[in-house]
Amino acid sequence: MGTRRSRTDEFMEFATGRTGHLYRSACLLTSGDTHLAEDLVQETLGRMYGLWGRISRIDNPAAYAQTVLVRAFLTQQRRRSSTERPLSELPDVPAPHNGGLDDAALRLALLQALGELAPKDRAVVVLRYWEDRSVEETASAMNVSSAAVRTRCSRALAQLRAQLGGSLAELIVAH
Repeated sequence: MGTRRSRTDEFMEFATGRTGHLYRSACLLTSGDTHLAEDLVQETLGRMYGLWGRISRIDNPAAYAQTVLVRAFLTQQRRRSSTERPLSELPDVPAPHNGGLDDAALRLALLQALGELAPKDRAVVVLRYWEDRSVEETASAMNVSSAAVRTRCSRALAQLRAQLGGSLAELIVAH
């Protein structure tokens, strides 16, 4: 019983330390849908707990948790894709403040642009640029080839540049 208790304590320590990071990544993956992000984190931690005896012995449980999160997101997107319909018009966005955007408006603009990407393209961008993973690590997390990651990354960045135009540079310079 002592071993079981120590594994539970070990998992709780891991979960407490990683939940915030997992939540931020989930928010990016879900384009700011905080409720869905919470669900993804809960599902990720639930899966991690179920396998904790084996996972705790791997080299990097935090990276494994990110992989579980991304795969849970992609699975959820496949399930949702048949039931959701896109809107013809996007909701209003906040007006620029004093000729530029504040931090909240910048985050909203980036989240909205991320939301326009296909789920797998969004996952590549989050893993490569938010998680700072290599092409190979991203490919492993998404269960695709390195070439597919490079292709998706190139396409996603081009789409983000097209959506944000020159305004992204202006947004970053304003900060």
